Amino acid sequence: MVGLLERYVASIENRLVLLAPRDSGTPAVFENAVADPKRRNKFLQQVQRLRGSVYLEDGAVSKDDLTTDGRHQTPEDDRAWHLLMLDAAGRLTACVWFREHAPAATIEDTRVSTCPMYLDEGWRDVVRRAIESDVDCARRESLRYVELGGWAVARQNRSTPEGILLALGAYSLGRLMGGAIGITNATVRHCSSTILRRLGGAQLNAEGTPIPPYYDPQYDCTMELLRFDSRRLNPRYAPIVELLKNRLSRAFVLADRAMEPAMEAPGLRLASSEAEAAA
Repeated sequence: MVGLLERYVASIENRLVLLAPRDSGTPAVFENAVADPKRRNKFLQQVQRLRGSVYLEDGAVSKDDLTTDGRHQTPEDDRAWHLLMLDAAGRLTACVWFREHAPAATIEDTRVSTCPMYLDEGWRDVVRRAIESDVDCARRESLRYVELGGWAVARQNRSTPEGILLALGAYSLGRLMGGAIGITNATVRHCSSTILRRLGGAQLNAEGTPIPPYYDPQYDCTMELLRFDSRRLNPRYAPIVELLKNRLSRAFVLADRAMEPAMEAPGLRLASSEAEAAA
């Protein structure tokens, strides 16, 4: 598996795209950043459309949860980084968002504050203590505290390594930005939470009290709160994370404004219409 992932990463350098948060520039670690709000928005709409189609097919959302043109929108869309993977024709095939929180963040600033385990009075204090412990750790060790979400892989690409590479890409992006401790609401569907555990994710816990899986009626599935530390992962995948880190530093980055002079990525395009995407 590791050898397959290494070969796959070597072939995708020109198919990785990052969208910076709205009204944000890009850190100097990114070598190929372009300030183009309109194009960034175009990519983001494709992300929302991919999520909408995948989640609808999985039964995680209904048509009423989507826009009239089938897009799945969340508050994190404008606040987060988005890691995208395209195919050779420029069609979006996989995505995940990576949201950084301010050093003074509290649980009320996170998406976790809306999950059933936090809304359950019996578990609220445990979840709060677990999150606060990780936020404090990130602050003490000068790391970023982040949330991950919006995972989606196109049906035709689910037999490829893209799902695993998205997860490893979160580790790589965290390392590229100086290190990160993070959390995600991982679904048991498609063995997503199992895969994240194998890579290095761990069950969220407060002082030794683990937070168990829970049913989320909003998405009609069982979920787990998993944490990750970009410095610590399954050693088998460390070479892949470093390789991806190198690829991400040279990936095409779209932002509202750029902090460093940047150049256009040659030959990179996104399928701009349903007809073109189906071609």
